[in-house]
Amino acid sequence: MSWLPPDDPDADEGFDAYDESDAKVRPNPKGNRPRSKTRPEHADAVPGRVFSVDRGRYGVWVDEGLPGERQLIATKARELGRNAAVTGDRVDLVGDVSGEDGSLARIVRIQPRTTLLRRSADDTDAVERIIVANADQMLIVTAAMDPEPRPRLIDRYLVAAYDAGIEPMLVITKTDLADPEPFLRNFAGLDLRIFRSARGEAPVRELSEALQDHTTVAVGHSGVGKSTLVNALVPDANRATGVVNDVTGRGRHTSSSTVSYRIGTGWIVDTPGVRSFGLGHVDPSSILRGFPDLAAIAQECPRGCTHLPDSPDCAIIEAVDAGQLGEIGRQRLDSLQRLIATLTT
Repeated sequence: MSWLPPDDPDADEGFDAYDESDAKVRPNPKGNRPRSKTRPEHADAVPGRVFSVDRGRYGVWVDEGLPGERQLIATKARELGRNAAVTGDRVDLVGDVSGEDGSLARIVRIQPRTTLLRRSADDTDAVERIIVANADQMLIVTAAMDPEPRPRLIDRYLVAAYDAGIEPMLVITKTDLADPEPFLRNFAGLDLRIFRSARGEAPVRELSEALQDHTTVAVGHSGVGKSTLVNALVPDANRATGVVNDVTGRGRHTSSSTVSYRIGTGWIVDTPGVRSFGLGHVDPSSILRGFPDLAAIAQECPRGCTHLPDSPDCAIIEAVDAGQLGEIGRQRLDSLQRLIATLTT
């Protein structure tokens, strides 16, 4: 650098004494051009449906129902940032979408979702975990025995379904081991479609009809026979099945990932079995969505009414006590209060 001492009579004053032409500019260590916020539009992206997720790799169906339909493997593009696709998502892909061995496409967009089934680690955790996207039906699988049915866990599934705007259904397996009717009385007040196995055989035909033109997510406690049911509905699914521990009475987790299978014109999404289902993300007021008849009466309730037995001036309770809704109305109120209490106690 050219710099003249201050006592030099020929030196200029101030910054004129500093020759900037000799200053070194620090190079970009990666040699990259500055980042641009402009992202490509990917107008030629191909639409697809995510059917599985495994360690950053997505299984995607492309051109469903067309002569060239195929499965391919994709990864998430950088422009998605922290957003991740889940099973059931409709996405747009670029790159190698041929589906040939060794090919890899990129997911550049996730289309708007119609529904999201979520759960949290426990009721105090508001951080939600997405289970599946775009499902419109939930198939709750429980056993009449081995393992013992858990009505409170089913209540939690129902709350999650009503919160997500998904229609719940119930299938009860292993009816050859115990009479399911006493257990099913817990849900007498609900508009809940119920399927029963007969002599140990799954109601495959009835369920197959109910699944057409729908995306149905199957949920259930470990060991209730959910994956066995999926294998009966979709013979080439080959989902792992397990047994119930004779000592603990608990089922062993056999399905470790969420995978969807096509069944005729519908889809069934098999999820890993769980022993708990946190609802920390759910607003109790959303439960009323599953009870449209009671929701209409609830418009007359005072602000902040919880609809629980100790709620003063609750219009629903008053209507039931006055006999306006009959015995079925009392059963439905009991179901509503039980589900709300699930979140508030």
